[in-house]
Amino acid sequence: MHRFLHKLVTTLFTLLLVSLIIFLNFNVLPGNPATAILGPDADIQQIRVLEEQLGVNQPLHTRHFDWISGIFRGDLGTSYRYREPVAQIIADRLPVTLSLTLYSLIITVIIAIPIGIFISRYEGRAVSTIANTISQLGISIPSFWLEFVLILVFAVNLGWFPTFGYKDLSEGLVEHLKSMFLPSVSIAISNIAVVIRYLSNSVADQLNKDYVTTAVVKGASDNRVMYGHVLKNASLPVITVFGLMVADTLGGSIIVENVFALPGIGSLLNSSVQSRDFPLIQSLVLFLSIIIVLANFAVDMLYQVIDPRIKSGGK
Repeated sequence: MHRFLHKLVTTLFTLLLVSLIIFLNFNVLPGNPATAILGPDADIQQIRVLEEQLGVNQPLHTRHFDWISGIFRGDLGTSYRYREPVAQIIADRLPVTLSLTLYSLIITVIIAIPIGIFISRYEGRAVSTIANTISQLGISIPSFWLEFVLILVFAVNLGWFPTFGYKDLSEGLVEHLKSMFLPSVSIAISNIAVVIRYLSNSVADQLNKDYVTTAVVKGASDNRVMYGHVLKNASLPVITVFGLMVADTLGGSIIVENVFALPGIGSLLNSSVQSRDFPLIQSLVLFLSIIIVLANFAVDMLYQVIDPRIKSGGK
């Protein structure tokens, strides 16, 4: 409990510091948001009125306090471009990115874990070498190139999936899954390669430990040793990788969402940067930072569940 509270306080302090850095970065930049909205031909009176409406004429510390207090109320301000509450815009786009993250992780787990275990069991053999080579290719292939290849093969030539666009669940489960399959696979392929590499190395290392030899001597079956002991001890580095993947997919899906025309957080961030929509950019960057910090917090808590030695500081 002490470790949990300490980690929680550290996480909250980190989030507060991140919010301050983000706010300062977007509020010390040159340029007047009111002028950017009204255009260079606006008269000074119009600019002054809009500055007061936006609150940009207030002192910096006042604006930061208003922004922080607004976050706790669920008020992230109003988008310059959409003229809608930022919180509502993010909430509308979030399900797309969450779906993309969930499906890519499911594909990764289904494929990577069995292959990683298989490679570790046959380490040094030809089949292991071939699988390792393929996984290395998965890491090395540029994601944007892979996305266009998937579209060309499975959407244009075979016609199995739509070329681009997003179908909501309300339009049918099959259509929804078809619209999300290629984007999810394009993200999952590199993730699969990374998980295979980490898992196979970790499992192979655990198989050389004394406790494995002891379990085998006592008559434990290979499956019991693998799934009852080895995988549990080998899972820590893999959990770290999955935590990073969640944060990376939620925050780094800009290219994928733009290539497949998905209306998610990544494409929203891209369009808001192009339109210099500072309230929206500021809130999106804060949101993605929160995801990364919370992912690290969740990984640390999972460590304690999987390895009780961490609770006692390794004693």
